[in-house]
Amino acid sequence: MATGRTDPERRDRIIDAVLDLIVDEGVAGVSHRKVAARAGVPLGSMTYHFSGMDELLHEAFTRFSGTIVAVFEERLGAASTPDEAREAVADLVHHLSGGNQRELILTHELYTLAARRPAYRELTRTWMGRSRRALEWHFDPATARQLDALIEGLSIHRALETEPHERALTVEAIARITAPDPAGPRGAERG
Repeated sequence: MATGRTDPERRDRIIDAVLDLIVDEGVAGVSHRKVAARAGVPLGSMTYHFSGMDELLHEAFTRFSGTIVAVFEERLGAASTPDEAREAVADLVHHLSGGNQRELILTHELYTLAARRPAYRELTRTWMGRSRRALEWHFDPATARQLDALIEGLSIHRALETEPHERALTVEAIARITAPDPAGPRGAERG
């Protein structure tokens, strides 16, 4: 294994180690010493590659959120009809809640940081914005926002339930949100 500046993968290994450590011990359990040990790098590498714990956590959560957005873009990018787009949304709900505890834990750890710290709130806003833009490939902006919240909420509920809901409930919720309004766009204001 290369060492020092000749180890171009060291920064990535450190970020991977941070994410693994967050899954195992939560953000509160992350320290430079633990990350260095898990990444198999000298402790001094931590300050060489990152200015501090905030930068390290921010980089790790940026990478993580990017992987989730990539799933959105892949699934929605493959859809070419409205029905395929609705199926892609259902697939996202069930993929994100499909028992991957790592993603669930990292998501909730990021949300906890975002609730307390503006820099992480900006990171979650960026994540949501990118997710909504992928949804807007197939749906108007208001519907995309509603679907994004639905994906998030149903995914969390399915992941935490002892008996997760069936796909039919997800499909029905998506159909309700994406159904055309028979009264037209201003129909809701008339009622």
